[in-house]
Amino acid sequence: MTGIGADNRERTGPGGTAGGTGSGVAARVLVGEIVSAHGIRGSVKLKSFTTDPAAVASYGPLTDEADRRRFVLRVTGAVKSLLIADVEGVRDRNAAEALRGVRLYVDRDRLPAPEEEEFYHADLIGLPATTVDGRPFGKVTAIFDFGAGDMLEIRLPDARLVQVPFTKAAVPHVDVAGRRVTVDPPAGLLEAPEGAPGPEDAE
Repeated sequence: MTGIGADNRERTGPGGTAGGTGSGVAARVLVGEIVSAHGIRGSVKLKSFTTDPAAVASYGPLTDEADRRRFVLRVTGAVKSLLIADVEGVRDRNAAEALRGVRLYVDRDRLPAPEEEEFYHADLIGLPATTVDGRPFGKVTAIFDFGAGDMLEIRLPDARLVQVPFTKAAVPHVDVAGRRVTVDPPAGLLEAPEGAPGPEDAE
């Protein structure tokens, strides 16, 4: 399906969060970021975080992180891993360059619901993590894909950051509504420096 990070356990696309609801589900989801101007007529280079990159323009007007500015995009091409897009109302390079770094969000209710075992990154970031026997493990802080499958970055109670493969073996249970992920970390992951507290030492 087309979506922002709504892929299977082995591959979830990027995405951040802005706002939230009582259920822990993000109110808005990050779908792209303007990287730079392109040419002299107001086009921009755009990094898309949607599963189908060109779909970033199909969700209607997007907003900035502060939810103050609205952007209507028209994808006109691609260069390497970036899209080329026109932004409604942007007519010259100076105006396009002023948008560098703007992160683009869409209201969550305009996105398709993820299917079973599919997750939006925005729903995972910030979730508390526990071990399979119920001990506090940390909190999900980011999701990365270095080419061999997604990795959950988790901040441990001792403030260290570790990366756990986002597979069913290492992350057997994800409960977005209940705001918890269960991890079964690979052997050796939790070897802490001498004297440093481990996850089991958390309150």
